[in-house]
Amino acid sequence: MNIVRTAMLLAVMTALFMGVGLLIGGKGGMMIALVVAIGMNVFSYWNSDRMVLSMYGAKEVDERTAPEYYGIVRDLATRAGLPMPRVFVINSDQPNAFATGRNPENSAVAASTGLLQALSYEEVAGVMAHELAHIQNRDTLTMTLTATLAGAISMLANFAMFFGGGNNRENNNPLGFVGVLIAMIVAPFAAMLVQMAISRTREYSADKRGAEICGNPLWLASALGKIAVAAGRVPNNDAERNPATAHMFIINPLSGERMDNLFSTHPNTENRIAALQEMARTMQARSTEPVRADNPSRKSRSVPTTGWGRGGSEPPKGPWS
Repeated sequence: MNIVRTAMLLAVMTALFMGVGLLIGGKGGMMIALVVAIGMNVFSYWNSDRMVLSMYGAKEVDERTAPEYYGIVRDLATRAGLPMPRVFVINSDQPNAFATGRNPENSAVAASTGLLQALSYEEVAGVMAHELAHIQNRDTLTMTLTATLAGAISMLANFAMFFGGGNNRENNNPLGFVGVLIAMIVAPFAAMLVQMAISRTREYSADKRGAEICGNPLWLASALGKIAVAAGRVPNNDAERNPATAHMFIINPLSGERMDNLFSTHPNTENRIAALQEMARTMQARSTEPVRADNPSRKSRSVPTTGWGRGGSEPPKGPWS
């Protein structure tokens, strides 16, 4: 089903790309856009993960350079029955994370330094379990391809201001200046709506599966609350320069989008937390041992009990140094 949805999404995005080409350059522009879209689809399938990681200056880490962070991902991947993804760190004060890759065998997870510093061991585990859920659900290919194509549509629409249509309606913009306005406004807006629909529906599913992987929904619920507050205060300049990738993050990294409506790239954080808390209550009802947010059951842990959040007066220095 995910393969069918991805194919339908690519068809819609390609049609949008061709539509912008038609409005800018007529039939000739539409054919050029079709060729470019096909080329971008093929290129993005193989390289979109590298492009996104490069946009954010992500640096790969391993068991030697980031033992605790890497260990969390390794243990959770084992629990989920997934191949070990490549593990990256983004140098950003804003706590956030995302996953990318065309399939589970060629996947990667990335967390910001801000996330690793601000969150406890359990909360980091909840976040990374969420990202592994995206990989397991095969969301990452769709999300990275959409980011690439939506960015290309917006960029192509920006070029529309340099085209005013001509007398030859067969070879130039068939709608003249009206077509240029449509290309500049409607096309990137439509691409944005497609991105939002993808992210909003898939985040709830990844939250649920991530909670199952780490074994405690309250770890992820607590992490989401902290990330949302910090993300609203700490800017992510790389994300602001690449807004087409915003839907890939666990929490929207852009400023000004906190409403659970048609125009937000992510579901409302409070709604996500409420769903996770309800899931925790259901799990608690099925268990003989209670699960509490302030002191999660040691027996419910799915990752080692050592690491961040153990107390002490010194702030965490992070596992990447």
